[in-house]
Amino acid sequence: MLLVRRLKPSTTATTLSFINSSFINNNNHYLIKPSITTRTFHSNNNNNITTNSRSTTRTISSLSTSLFNTIRKRTMSTTTTTNSDDQVSSTTTTTTTADHHEYTNRLINEKSPYLLQHAHNPVDWYPWGTEAFEEAKKQDKLIFLSVGYSTCHWCHVMERESFENPDIARIMNELFVNIKVDREERPDIDKLYMTYITEVFGHGGWPMSVWLTPDLAPLTGGTYFSSKASHGRPGFGVRCQQIANIWKKDKEMAISRGASFIDYLKESKPKGDNNVALSNATITKCTGMITKQFDSVYGGFSDAPKFPRCSVYNELNVCGSSEDLEQLDFTLLKMACGGIHDHLGGGFHRYSVTEDWRVPHFEKMLYDQGQIANVYIDAYLRTKNPLFRQVVYDILHYVQRDLTDSQGGFYSAEDADSLNKETNEKQEGAFYVWTLQEIEKLLGSALDTEVVAYMFDVKPSGNVDPSSDPHGELTGKNILHKVHTTEETASKFNHTPEKIEEIVERSKKILYEYRTNNRVRPHLDDKIITAWNGLMISAFARAYQVFGEKEFLVSAQRAVEFIQSGNLYQESNQILIRNYRHGPSNVEGFSDDYAFLIQALLDLYEASFDESHLRWALQLQKKQIELFWDEKEGGFFTTNGRDPTLLSRQKEEHDGAEPSAQSVSSCNLLRLSNMLHLDEFEERAQKTMEGSSIYLEKAPLVMPQMVCALKYLIDPFYQITVVGSLDPSSKHYSTTQELVNVIHQKPIPNKVLLFVDIDADMDKSIFKQVDPDSSVAKYTLSNDQPTVYVCSNEEGCYAPINTIDSINNQLDKLK
Repeated sequence: MLLVRRLKPSTTATTLSFINSSFINNNNHYLIKPSITTRTFHSNNNNNITTNSRSTTRTISSLSTSLFNTIRKRTMSTTTTTNSDDQVSSTTTTTTTADHHEYTNRLINEKSPYLLQHAHNPVDWYPWGTEAFEEAKKQDKLIFLSVGYSTCHWCHVMERESFENPDIARIMNELFVNIKVDREERPDIDKLYMTYITEVFGHGGWPMSVWLTPDLAPLTGGTYFSSKASHGRPGFGVRCQQIANIWKKDKEMAISRGASFIDYLKESKPKGDNNVALSNATITKCTGMITKQFDSVYGGFSDAPKFPRCSVYNELNVCGSSEDLEQLDFTLLKMACGGIHDHLGGGFHRYSVTEDWRVPHFEKMLYDQGQIANVYIDAYLRTKNPLFRQVVYDILHYVQRDLTDSQGGFYSAEDADSLNKETNEKQEGAFYVWTLQEIEKLLGSALDTEVVAYMFDVKPSGNVDPSSDPHGELTGKNILHKVHTTEETASKFNHTPEKIEEIVERSKKILYEYRTNNRVRPHLDDKIITAWNGLMISAFARAYQVFGEKEFLVSAQRAVEFIQSGNLYQESNQILIRNYRHGPSNVEGFSDDYAFLIQALLDLYEASFDESHLRWALQLQKKQIELFWDEKEGGFFTTNGRDPTLLSRQKEEHDGAEPSAQSVSSCNLLRLSNMLHLDEFEERAQKTMEGSSIYLEKAPLVMPQMVCALKYLIDPFYQITVVGSLDPSSKHYSTTQELVNVIHQKPIPNKVLLFVDIDADMDKSIFKQVDPDSSVAKYTLSNDQPTVYVCSNEEGCYAPINTIDSINNQLDKLK
């Protein structure tokens, strides 16, 4: 999927390609020209950091400039690799199966939905692995690496145009060893080569296309390439021939260029400064960079396309002033009303093509649902706005209904494309859009139709501007986009708001049921990813804390049980597995799998006070440190270093569509430190931030989630402990629940919440086992009543309190 969805394919190829006849000199050397003046840094999370800060642009662009100079100036000689004598036969065959597939390749044996989508391409695809690498060495061929994911719109386009084209496939099979990778299954491979793409070309996206030497060093690449020639640029087949010709005629140059990038990765990693005094100035700078970009008309903190970049919203929630929070709340209001929000089925689409949040890119990702739900939970805590509560319920009910496996895990995504029954072709958004005539027929009431049309801007000619729909897929169609409030609609039609709400809810139910029963749903990517499940578990756990709905707690608990019961966790060595589909994959978990799941377990502990969640969080935190900690610079590598095929061990230094493991781990370490009095964890959190100080000091907008961690480190952090009973038969149970509910209703992000069960043996508690002198383990009832103890890491402990009024007064002072 490309960053800007609604560009024409030929235009997109123009933007992202660099190899054509005008870029090849007489010696067949590529002249690589990185973008060094770009205003936008495109992450390998298909997100963007837009900034008006020239210093930020210079910081990010200098990395591209450095790489360009390195590759341009170096002339290295490298010996060629030895060939393998092993015979590997092609598995691309003509078949006469019951499914009538003409071709079947090696990907048929994979579990990834994305790889299986390409199992019947005429391209002789290999999965990433030794077989492909040895074949490339044996045949002395370049590797064509194609990376994408199953719900990626432009991945589908490139497949239809090129990978299903027998003539182009023949060229690919003759010239290259072709490898397919699911970026969601192997984010390490994606991160490594996306670093190359973004550093050299200044932007990236999916599908990612990279040509590698047999030693896996990148030679050149891009993202989507059109199959057809346009604007003097060759089609994909001719482009493949040009690149293969370079390898044939000037192999030493190609090897040298690949080696140069490997050296760059190893030598040019930004290093932090342990002597840098990270301070409130960094926090103020980050907040200012965010709010400077505020769109006062439509909300959001960038130009179109607009992404719900939740790490930015979290930074404002934790660090912002009252004025900053007003900007955030306005943004959330506009998002909730926009077409990016599915008003019928719940959940949010990936991003909005338009500045008013009207026209989305229609795929739905699990990681968005979890993060966005948490943002709205925080907003509800501050404002008690019932709309924000409703949005949370919409998201969580959508995930429960459409993205939850029967065993409790959460699926990854739903595609943007779906079958249009009228044309019998897949189109983006076909499942979600409406004509006015359809709505009129289904609702059967002139008043109901007029109310819905007025509130959601439904028009006879459609409500999508052609400039946002260059392919004409949405011509005459309407995206439900709320432009008038219930009160405005009531005034317009001279009815009470209650009557309008009744009409709207009835109409939405009719449209939803028709959509569900009569339209073809988008493709579901049903693999279960540990990291993304962690983000979703957090949302369910926190929703239970705030709203008290038992079903939310049950969803969180079932997902944890699914992971822990052997599906995504190996108890024998305490290793997490990356993903599950019809069984666990053979890919070990990455740093973000540990970080996001630890965060989820801490949230679930604070929701249920089940110490098993806190114990497992501590165990996983120790394992994450063992596998991923950088002893030299501090912080966490993305990978555990066990895969010899990866050219470099990297860190994620960007909070994009997903927060980085670095940022979330910093928060986790601080929470665990304050829960269990583990000073070592606070030291590691500080070391992680110091390791990222080049970004925090010069471009903090790159890592706004880590800025939240910095806020927690600098400001007082509060430990709140409730002493009471979880036994419904206990006389203290109801009072205990009241105290807990009061605490959960307070927007205090810089706190941890602990529980001492008076009915349990405290000698067996995690607090006593981690610290034999634990003060928490010594807490008791005061005056034979459930009691709250509030302590600060700067100010010490306050007097015990056990009345609702005193707790409210004490907690209000902590804000």
